[in-house]
Amino acid sequence: MDDDERTPTRELSEEECWRHLADAPFGRVAATAAGEIDIFPVNHAVDGRTIVFRTSPGTKLLELTIRNHVAFEVDGYTETDAFSVVVKGTAEEFDRQSEVAAAERLGITPWAPEEKDRWVRITATEVRGRTFERPRTAERG
Repeated sequence: MDDDERTPTRELSEEECWRHLADAPFGRVAATAAGEIDIFPVNHAVDGRTIVFRTSPGTKLLELTIRNHVAFEVDGYTETDAFSVVVKGTAEEFDRQSEVAAAERLGITPWAPEEKDRWVRITATEVRGRTFERPRTAERG
């Protein structure tokens, strides 16, 4: 017998998805290379309808160069709700000085101590998200 009286899971509008993407302190990039899938946490910013992050030379940048079709995900929760947003799109490194200067103004501050001097932009081809009410606990009433 199911006595869960919560509202069913709801699809987020595209605007709600972009708002969650902009508010999240970090996200995860999923990329593939040589038949393997890797997931990398990154600090990011939303710039219009794109996602921008900094990285350093290495596996992540190499995978994004080899196969630029990626997924990007953020999730989070409040006292009462939880959400998940997934963006599918194409990633590209950029280094044109005007683009880098604009990206630097977005205020992305990587948490990792390594120098992150490469810039990547994900251009969304699909944005989807969903939200649902979290179960009530004895502590929440």
